[in-house]
Amino acid sequence: MRKHLTGLGALLTAATLLAACGGSPSGDEAGASETREVKHAMGVAEVPEAPKRVVVLDTGELDDALALGVKPVGAVRVDVATDFLSYLGDQTEGIEEVGTISEPNLEKIAALDPDLILSSTVRHEAIYEQLNAIAPTVLAPDLGDTWKDNFLLYADALNKTDEAKKMIADFESDAAALGKTVGSGKTLSIVRFLPGQIRLYSDKSFTGVILGDMGLTVPEKALGEDTHLEISPEQVTTAQADHLYVSTYGPEGDTDKAKVLGGPLWQRIPAVESGDVHDINDDLLSGIGIQAAQQILAQFEKELV
Repeated sequence: MRKHLTGLGALLTAATLLAACGGSPSGDEAGASETREVKHAMGVAEVPEAPKRVVVLDTGELDDALALGVKPVGAVRVDVATDFLSYLGDQTEGIEEVGTISEPNLEKIAALDPDLILSSTVRHEAIYEQLNAIAPTVLAPDLGDTWKDNFLLYADALNKTDEAKKMIADFESDAAALGKTVGSGKTLSIVRFLPGQIRLYSDKSFTGVILGDMGLTVPEKALGEDTHLEISPEQVTTAQADHLYVSTYGPEGDTDKAKVLGGPLWQRIPAVESGDVHDINDDLLSGIGIQAAQQILAQFEKELV
């Protein structure tokens, strides 16, 4: 997934000046803690041995850090939300909001005096230098189907690689076992309604990887697509599969969801006719982290077995 976001130019100079004035530790303070080298998409970062003031600039980073027992001091929210992702519950209490994914507030980030910043090039390559001037910044090279690699990268930065590897191994084992119960080779569609857009998620997506771990697949026309296949209301039968899941990004009234689900083409899909259609919390699709993956798997186990 390589979709750069715009609108990041504001506040760069001010934030950089603030970081230069007070965002970095003094020489004595810096020498008081050990550092480690972490290779990432933009080079090598010198990060603290045990980061204590972490800022995360996307949903996967927030999910993953919390899963590893690290509560960030600051995090962004998705553009259509007023709070952090709902499935994380009270884990996010006390975390300072530092803007949205598309427009992180660099002044707020610098004011938190972070010792590590986590993000990806897809989101924030354009402001990497400004972020790195505030604190050591580690960027993953991609999003979506690389969520496991991203988790391991962030775990490396947090010095918790062993914990992350175990979580991934446990997840893959649970997914494989569930897939055998559901029926290997079955198809599953995830249809997401956005303003002006309908997406059918592919095997090269966050959820596509989960399905692959289960031995399930997506509809044929979505195979190989970069993250998702965009379909029109007249193409909804493309989503035909053994199991069907539906989500909505943002206010439902801003999308074609009601029109499509109430239309004759939707009713012709066999999974709809048999009642095998389920709602999925859109925050889970936005999460792109280990906890979101675990919760999606738990929902599949509850509804598909």
